[in-house]
Amino acid sequence: MCGILGIVAHSPVNQLLYDGLLLLQHRGQDAAGIVTSEHKSFYMQKGNGQVRDVFRTRNMRSLPGNMGIAHCRYPTAGSASNSAESQPFYVNSPFGIVLGHNGNLTNASELKEEMFRQDLRHINTDSDSEVLLNVLAHELEKASVKLRLDPQTMFTAVSNVHRRCKGAYAVVAMISGYGVLAFRDPYGIRPAVIGVNETDSGPEYMVASESVAIDALGFRVLRDIAPGEAVFIDEEGRFHSQQCAQNVSLNPCIFEFVYLARPDSLIDGVSVYETRLNMGEKLAEKIRRQYGHLKIDVVIPIPDSSRPSAMQLAQGLGVAYREGFVKNRYIGRTFIMPGQAVRRKSVRQKLNAIGMEFKGKNVLLVDDSIVRGTTSQEIVNMAREAGATKVYFASAAPPVRFPNVYGIDMPSRSELIASGRTEDEVAREIGADALIYQDLDALKDSVRKVNPKITRFETSCFDGQYITGDVTSDYLNAIEVKRDAARDAEDDGDSAQLDLNLVTAG
Repeated sequence: MCGILGIVAHSPVNQLLYDGLLLLQHRGQDAAGIVTSEHKSFYMQKGNGQVRDVFRTRNMRSLPGNMGIAHCRYPTAGSASNSAESQPFYVNSPFGIVLGHNGNLTNASELKEEMFRQDLRHINTDSDSEVLLNVLAHELEKASVKLRLDPQTMFTAVSNVHRRCKGAYAVVAMISGYGVLAFRDPYGIRPAVIGVNETDSGPEYMVASESVAIDALGFRVLRDIAPGEAVFIDEEGRFHSQQCAQNVSLNPCIFEFVYLARPDSLIDGVSVYETRLNMGEKLAEKIRRQYGHLKIDVVIPIPDSSRPSAMQLAQGLGVAYREGFVKNRYIGRTFIMPGQAVRRKSVRQKLNAIGMEFKGKNVLLVDDSIVRGTTSQEIVNMAREAGATKVYFASAAPPVRFPNVYGIDMPSRSELIASGRTEDEVAREIGADALIYQDLDALKDSVRKVNPKITRFETSCFDGQYITGDVTSDYLNAIEVKRDAARDAEDDGDSAQLDLNLVTAG
């Protein structure tokens, strides 16, 4: 999961890009990068850590120009957490190009081999984003005449990128001396939104993963980039767009609405906040229908993304809504954190219970989803320690039973608590007295109710149906082997660090 930004303006963009990354920080806390362009030269600053850690005043001063792109990321399966993997990536042949990518290419290994043997390009990292950059550079070279580019040439190149690349990708790229190019995969799995700002010098344009970055920076949301579409904004601020793929269909990742996106964002014409309210209504209906025997005194959300669902659920049940946990906002998202030991420790650092809201009560805890179950188990324990009589648990999402291969770091079935377990078994694993999952059809209806034009979704982590049609059991087994090996190494590292801390403390 990543955040992407691209801006073409009539004044320096370094501050806009920095502020935009802060607004998209929830999409990636592992690494961040900004590249600007002035006089056909690129200026880059990137590294590991959150946005505030990567950029200092001196860095911002060294990022001149009225055009630029930016990226923040979480690592995907087994990827190294080092500065070489941070984006944007850069190539200088045949054009100077920088690229940031949100998603995951499912045929990256095959493309990497093609790059080496056929296209005579060398890939320096294990990142599929670098592969995508080199595919784009190669197709731009093939489509150009005497190494000159125009919008139609770029759209032809993107058409060939669509032909070669499989998987999920929302891309923003900057081509030295030309402008910013952005495009989205033919299935529209990952989001990309266009914004415009009318100025006395002419329109300025922004492309971002979520509308929140556009709104907050004073731009107006123009529209989403359509599946398979490419848009190009040249250095003078002229806007061009074209559909570059055949057989396109909109299949947004439904996990964006459950967990990934900010509630104040619009994605594909859908208010994320409104969908989460709808999820709470659907849960209330299910509880009244199937769990009416539960005596619930209070509904408490697991902050932050479950709050809208929990409020609407409490209202639907006619039960009190209370804030029972205080969140430390300086701890990252736990299900994406590497290593079980780190995740388990971070839950206690991240949340603290308010005892008076639990003592002597039958509590219904509401979370957006249950992935590994580590967080849920610790939270249930915290509720009991705070004095809860009964602890029930509701998930605004269905059971996560299958790997996600489209850019979310939860790929191994062995790590998913619901994989191979019934709901009762999951309840016992996390220590809850009862567990209520959202139904998948109800989840789809929650989003579709806001925008009825969306008829299909990418829901593979819930139903195992991979929309791109190229994900085989061999592919899943291969990434699970890679992921399990990486996880074992991380857990060994956690244990070694714990031993070192104990020795040092002693």
